[in-house]
Amino acid sequence: MSHAIPESDLAEALLRQAPRRDTYTGWQNWRTSRRSFVPAPKLSLAEWKALSPRERSLYDLHRTATHVHLPLQETPMSLKVSRLVNRRLRNNALKTRPSTRAGVMVTGWGYQGKTETVCEVAAAFEDAWLALHDHLNPNTVDGVRDLHAPVAYVQTPVTAKPKGTCQAILNFFGAENRRLTLPQLIRQVADSLADHGTQALILDDITRLRMHRADDQDTLDLIRALMSMNVTLVLVGVDILGSGLLRQGHWDATTRQWVMPPSTHTRVHGLEATQTERRFDLVELDRFRYTTPDQIAAFHDHLAGLEDSLRLLKAEPGLLTAGTMPEYLMRRTDGVVGLLERLIEDGCQEAMDKGKETLDEDLLDEIILSLDDPDRDPQAGEIPSIPGSSTPRTPRKAARNTVLDDRGPATADR
Repeated sequence: MSHAIPESDLAEALLRQAPRRDTYTGWQNWRTSRRSFVPAPKLSLAEWKALSPRERSLYDLHRTATHVHLPLQETPMSLKVSRLVNRRLRNNALKTRPSTRAGVMVTGWGYQGKTETVCEVAAAFEDAWLALHDHLNPNTVDGVRDLHAPVAYVQTPVTAKPKGTCQAILNFFGAENRRLTLPQLIRQVADSLADHGTQALILDDITRLRMHRADDQDTLDLIRALMSMNVTLVLVGVDILGSGLLRQGHWDATTRQWVMPPSTHTRVHGLEATQTERRFDLVELDRFRYTTPDQIAAFHDHLAGLEDSLRLLKAEPGLLTAGTMPEYLMRRTDGVVGLLERLIEDGCQEAMDKGKETLDEDLLDEIILSLDDPDRDPQAGEIPSIPGSSTPRTPRKAARNTVLDDRGPATADR
């Protein structure tokens, strides 16, 4: 096929299974291959017609894969998150004093790119850390052959409790964790993080940890204990301020950080060496807005990046950025990156199936956005409201009176 990558390479790209990042092997596979996808070349309609039937079929398959692998683009919102997470990971990793490492909380609603942004920053940090140490654990113990895992990514279980979260962390390393009590699990987590040279621990969907009365103290103690393990704790979740995880915290206007007070116990399951406050930077990954000139320009730039990645045969310049299309896309998606990509992805497939080979508002009107995802928890706000849908965002169960809570400065529209 003269205008595409070799069939063997194409088959490898299309048949490769998406790795699970919540295991050491899966994370390494994703980290090392995250930029390996080769998009389909751009062909004109005349060039496509000149291909043989087999070549057309392969090319159509390749451009479909291109549309579902739209590149992760930097936005003003994600840049703010990336800078903070990268700074905290880099600075904490270079600390040698036995001081507590400040953590990071990344909040925002579902489908706004929190996980992908954090994982990309963490993967780039791991690339640099491994290169710095020649891919060896600088703190390894003689005679031990533990895997070197500078970053551990953990998906909080949907029905999460402190024990289940500890087990998910141990599952990342493939460590045995059955029939252990919570104090034993926390101790084993600490040992695993130290043995594997882990510098950063990412807990995704942390707000799945329900703050029910029976588990409140265990949940807060778990967070304090994790911060005592000489790793940078990165918590990613939906509406962290409203989840109750910061219920006992307070906003320090001097350091501009959220402060978690020391545990009420002398030690947190054997790990609290001193009554030290635990500090978190809280940053919000917001959706696109369309009010100020800068916000409008940022959205147009994002659409231009998406447009350049599309492989429709009759697409004209300005496909997503000209006329009323930007306003239409904002209205359909409310500026949520994940909804925008889903709409464009499904619209491209519809345009190919119908032979239209371009996008317009009439075609996109036929696309009904559906976000049924068994891996996401609607009750935790992980599935956003879809503009025009009659189904509202699912409220949290067992809502708590938060009138007297000190929430610090507002995070929206900063």
